[in-house]
Amino acid sequence: MNRRDAEALRKATLGYYRSRFAPELKRLRLCSFAALRFCFAIAFATAGCSVPNLEKPQCTEARNAVKRFYSLHVGGDMKPSPENLKAREAFLTGELFNKLRAANESAEDYFTATDEYPKAFRVGVCESVSDNTATLQVLLLWRDDTASEQKEVRVETVKGGDKWLINKVLN
Repeated sequence: MNRRDAEALRKATLGYYRSRFAPELKRLRLCSFAALRFCFAIAFATAGCSVPNLEKPQCTEARNAVKRFYSLHVGGDMKPSPENLKAREAFLTGELFNKLRAANESAEDYFTATDEYPKAFRVGVCESVSDNTATLQVLLLWRDDTASEQKEVRVETVKGGDKWLINKVLN
């Protein structure tokens, strides 16, 4: 068999297999392209959804402390009392704790500045005053069947040792 015959045989065999398996090959190519497109879509979607954290580290740490405090506070009994104040002592500076302990009991809650207790809260914008002080916006939310309302308080936090503590609540 010479080179020309071998080439003709190869082409004939290749033509036979192409015609016999053409639908399967086409389907295989389409599936592989679809899988490749899916992988690219996932890669671009996850890369496009990431949001850079532009917040200073002290804001992030203070935000976590304020979230933990208000979760405890709004989730529990907010009525001002010595027992409730004692339960929140770990989140407060010594100065604020002593000030609230010495204050006369009233119906108005110091941490929400209202006597109508909110149903939920959200920690908003943070302003880093220094490496050891940050002020955070806390939105207090009321919602019932007839109305929806929100109020803002500003919470000043200071770093005491390795923890961020609430130093003051401003209306």
